[in-house]
Amino acid sequence: MTKRDGDALLKRLPQVRGRLEANAPLADLTWFRAGGPAEVLFTPADEADLAAFLRETPWEVPVCVIGVGSNLLVRDGGVPGVVIRLGKGFADVSEDPGHRVRAGTAALDVRVARFALEKSIDSLTFLRGIPGTIGGALRMNAGAYGGETKDILIEARAVDRSGNIHVLTNADMKYTYRHCGAPEDLVFTQALLQGRAGDPAEISAAMDKITESREATQPIKSRTGGSTFKNPPGNKSWQLIDKAGMRGFAVGPAKVSELHCNFLINEGGATATQIEELGETVRDKVKATSGIELDWEIKRIGLKAGDAS
Repeated sequence: MTKRDGDALLKRLPQVRGRLEANAPLADLTWFRAGGPAEVLFTPADEADLAAFLRETPWEVPVCVIGVGSNLLVRDGGVPGVVIRLGKGFADVSEDPGHRVRAGTAALDVRVARFALEKSIDSLTFLRGIPGTIGGALRMNAGAYGGETKDILIEARAVDRSGNIHVLTNADMKYTYRHCGAPEDLVFTQALLQGRAGDPAEISAAMDKITESREATQPIKSRTGGSTFKNPPGNKSWQLIDKAGMRGFAVGPAKVSELHCNFLINEGGATATQIEELGETVRDKVKATSGIELDWEIKRIGLKAGDAS
């Protein structure tokens, strides 16, 4: 992707109150610290700014959304079109009557869990174990430690590609395991979550237990994208990977974690190509040894190195 690409696209886009940046590096916005640039990166000021932008942007311009990059691999060829990254205008968290929490989709899951603790609201504790934002949780029905998004969601606000606002019920989201069946063009902006009255000491203890478990079993201080593959029905991905002899296997500086082999890590300087090649090698070896095909849980976007846009 040449520098001219982003500058040319920028001239075709509407005026915004937020920020538009051509040829914006994305590697530092992902936990893997790898990958190419966005042709244009858009950080909207608020929901109205986002809606106006989507309404006025030419339909042929590709649009995708990222969060804090905790479960994302951006390929080395970069991302054509516009990458939307929601920021401070979408990060508010507040309490609603009935032990409910209203959270913007840029709010970190852990922040929402801590807010619920402050308000003595239980049932949102599992969010402490999810390294990402509420937006990502909505889009993939994220879950951990016995809970998942579908268990607590009342409704979600979203903007479609035409700039229209929608309010979706839990049923509208068509949730299955680590999957949301809502239209792909929807950009989620807010979620209303249902909790229940809880004891702060018990909630705090449960959150501490989750923290201790993550630190003991996951490479959370490494450059990683979290759980790489979904658990197949009746199986654990890490066990299948371990049985296939792939614990510690590496492609250059991209390596299967020794601590938890459903995590891929960038030991320093790995390209997105190497990380993806490592993941596909793991999938091939698991298929060969167990007959089970692993599905990626990490979202992969953009063009491979050398691909034409």
